[in-house]
Amino acid sequence: MGENDDSEIIEHHVDEAMEKKASHRSHTHSFLESVTSSEREGHSSTQSSHRLLAYSDALISIIATVMILPVAHTKLEESEDLSESFRLLMTTKIGVYLMTFLIVTVAWAAHIRLFQVIERIDDFLALLNLACMMLITFLPYTFTLMAAFPEKILGILLFCTCVMVIGVIQAVIVIYGFSRPFLLNEQIQISENQAYYKQHILKVIMRVPIMCLIASIFTFIFYQLAYVILAIVIFLPYITQSLKWCRSKAIGQPVEDTPESMLFYTYHPNEPLSKERVEAFSDGVYAIVATLLILDICEDNVPDPSVVQSEFGGSLVAALRQYGPEFLAYFGSFATVGLLWFVHHSLFLHVTRTTRLMGLFNTFSLAFVGGLPLAYELTHEFPRRSRNALEAVQISCVILFFAGIFQLAIWVAALFDERRLLHPLVRYGGRDHVYMLAKLGLYPAVALGAFFLTCVLGEFSTSIFHLMQLGVPLAFLLLRLLVRAGLALLRVLLVALRKQPQPGAQEGGGGGVEARLVEVEDEDSRVPFSDLVS
Repeated sequence: MGENDDSEIIEHHVDEAMEKKASHRSHTHSFLESVTSSEREGHSSTQSSHRLLAYSDALISIIATVMILPVAHTKLEESEDLSESFRLLMTTKIGVYLMTFLIVTVAWAAHIRLFQVIERIDDFLALLNLACMMLITFLPYTFTLMAAFPEKILGILLFCTCVMVIGVIQAVIVIYGFSRPFLLNEQIQISENQAYYKQHILKVIMRVPIMCLIASIFTFIFYQLAYVILAIVIFLPYITQSLKWCRSKAIGQPVEDTPESMLFYTYHPNEPLSKERVEAFSDGVYAIVATLLILDICEDNVPDPSVVQSEFGGSLVAALRQYGPEFLAYFGSFATVGLLWFVHHSLFLHVTRTTRLMGLFNTFSLAFVGGLPLAYELTHEFPRRSRNALEAVQISCVILFFAGIFQLAIWVAALFDERRLLHPLVRYGGRDHVYMLAKLGLYPAVALGAFFLTCVLGEFSTSIFHLMQLGVPLAFLLLRLLVRAGLALLRVLLVALRKQPQPGAQEGGGGGVEARLVEVEDEDSRVPFSDLVS
């Protein structure tokens, strides 16, 4: 059965690859025709945007993730109370990290939408994109400046200026792209309403720079209001969609479904996002987090040769023995990062399309994954069986819980439109539905269990946490067997319950019950998850 499931997934992805190749051939064909005509007019040649987008995704994922370094490298004394220090000092830094991560990923999502419209580039567009990347990577510094000096207007002005220039550059890219239709995606190329698309996209793009201009003006009058306007700018898409949903519920009218062809720049939860770019950005975050872990080992855990000679008699093994807790924390943290990536990979292997809502949950999950270097630093910073060690382990459990629970939220969001977004194997009632649920729920359940266990056995909190980190890989290896055994046991219990004679039951009705137990439902006859919830 497992081989059949794997073959179905492979066939599914082979079909996807064939569709992409066919689409690529059609795009290449139309492109060659367009380039021929453009070259006659003296225009520069164009090329695929794949490498430029891969570079942009890598750059943005790096700048979003490394903002955890000021938090993770905050030195705390063993005599300090961790809860007090965490509240006074690190809460501000963690807030800055989460907000900068959100701001950068919002800019990245806007970049995805822009290059879903423009599929081919030339030298001019490549240079404009580099200028846009430079300003996006500068945004975390401006926001950090705002957080450090909230009463100074310079930080607000720098942030607003960066956002306004980014908006202007994106508007220039759109205008330039529509002036050369062969750069656009095929849907817009063949559309008779290119002017409408252009006007709509420019209106959405310029909305943010205009609000930032208003915020920068208010910095000279009442700077607190400028912060409110900036918060509205960041959360405006989610606020407007929430208000639309509340209004539809209040007046009793269902929200009208927007056709997929009209989902460009709508901020609708079902607005499509490039699955390949979501995966590339996520892989970048996981890779950078794993790299940050080994950088800490290389920086702090290489003994000085003179110390090895004077204090350990030249024995490098004896000198390294004192770093045992650090190495244990490293291997446990690396295993955690790797397995979270494995769960993410397994989920998106069965996702056929991604939406804006799924991308939002993915952003929240990655933000907490980016906090794992902080968990690594905390779990080996303090001596075992101390109050600080207990609180450090509990903070790490919270980080791990939210990193896993938002991965589960991605899948739940996809289930509400499962026929369009998910492979049949993991849809509600599919053969791997329960297995995927177990895989996504393992880390949140284990982290929550470890948290409550440390509340009872506080003296062994560090040992419990490291045992959890190193024991979860074994659980993943046995997970499919455990799920199958659990389902088989549940099936036996259901059969035993249904075989019990019911009062008033007709004679000979047992055969019908057994037949219904082994009946295999047709895929089209299954009740969708969204209908079940309704």
